[in-house]
Amino acid sequence: MPQTTSNASQTHATARTGPESGASQGGDQLQLVTFGLGEEEFAVDILSVQEINRMMSLTRVPQSPPEVEGVINLRGKIIPVVDLRKRFNLPASDRSEQSRIVVVEVTGRVIGFIVDRVSEVLRISSKIVEPAPAMVTGADSDFVAGVGRLEDRLLILLDLPKLFAKTGLTVGAPALAA
Repeated sequence: MPQTTSNASQTHATARTGPESGASQGGDQLQLVTFGLGEEEFAVDILSVQEINRMMSLTRVPQSPPEVEGVINLRGKIIPVVDLRKRFNLPASDRSEQSRIVVVEVTGRVIGFIVDRVSEVLRISSKIVEPAPAMVTGADSDFVAGVGRLEDRLLILLDLPKLFAKTGLTVGAPALAA
């Protein structure tokens, strides 16, 4: 049974490997944070997730890319926040009590992204993850690392460096060394 938590950092110590770190060998387990946008469910490597926060006030930055919703002040660090609905060309949706900002470390930078809801922390076998069909991984969607086949649903695994490479984000707090 999958473990569910709203604070992904609680389970960092038990995570083994992620999709970007070669976890597709043999029977390796992937530990993922899953979240929803509309009816679709996505996942990212738990080791990339620093924290998950309730929605908070965003400060808009003039001339920022369209998918950049603004910045937040998170314990003295200025963090850019991307609206994944805009990044994925999904219809806009009102924010709800379940909306969250997932704060991740990507290529040495800290970035937040808005999701409709955070579902669970899930451990799955890398054997159930298949490459994304070529038809859906065009030049602007190469951030889909794979698709996990669960019993009752599909899970879209995201490659965070590729996802945020096209946003042009060069700001953001540098990641703190562990």
